[in-house]
Amino acid sequence: MSQKGPLLAALEGKCPRCRKGDMFQYPLYKISKFHKVHDNCPHCGMQYEIEPGFFYGAMYVSYALSVGIFLTTAFLVTMFMENPSIKTYILSVVIVALVLYPINFRYSRILFAHVFGGIKYDPSK
Repeated sequence: MSQKGPLLAALEGKCPRCRKGDMFQYPLYKISKFHKVHDNCPHCGMQYEIEPGFFYGAMYVSYALSVGIFLTTAFLVTMFMENPSIKTYILSVVIVALVLYPINFRYSRILFAHVFGGIKYDPSK
């Protein structure tokens, strides 16, 4: 079995150390439980919250993703509507941000753990 690359592991929401175990307990479509992270990797046993409040840093990643969502939505509204009002922009951005919130939440934590968590890939785990 070939090993997963870091990008594929992050896209699939896998553990940053072994790249095999899932970080989240439930699939994304379980909307009421999309936010539940395993305490430890089910494959290698690594503790995901390395220190108390570890995932608070993911808020900065979430902010960056949100800015990208807001700008992309505003750009698309500008491209596909003729002279949209400020209410149209605000409503569009709010609706798209709310719909994409579960994805933003998950990927902000995944990217924070993979990129800024200081966790090294260990193929032996």
